[in-house]
Amino acid sequence: MNKKELLESSDDELLKKAKKLKSDSIINALLIGFCIGIIIWSVAKNTWGFLTLIPLFFIYLMVNNSKNDKDLKEVLKERNLK
Repeated sequence: MNKKELLESSDDELLKKAKKLKSDSIINALLIGFCIGIIIWSVAKNTWGFLTLIPLFFIYLMVNNSKNDKDLKEVLKERNLK
């Protein structure tokens, strides 16, 4: 969702999205930790290959997704919502 759409949203909608954002960030942190564990296990077993690349790709997607949430945080801060 882009910043223009967020600015047009009501306060209630923004608060719902912020609540969802908090739970999503916890889930992303757990998944990133799990993927890092798979990578460490793969390196320890000397099995570089496809099993190592898949978690790296998922980590990249989750980190990029969290960067998109900055707009929501900025709009919430502008409206003094939390």
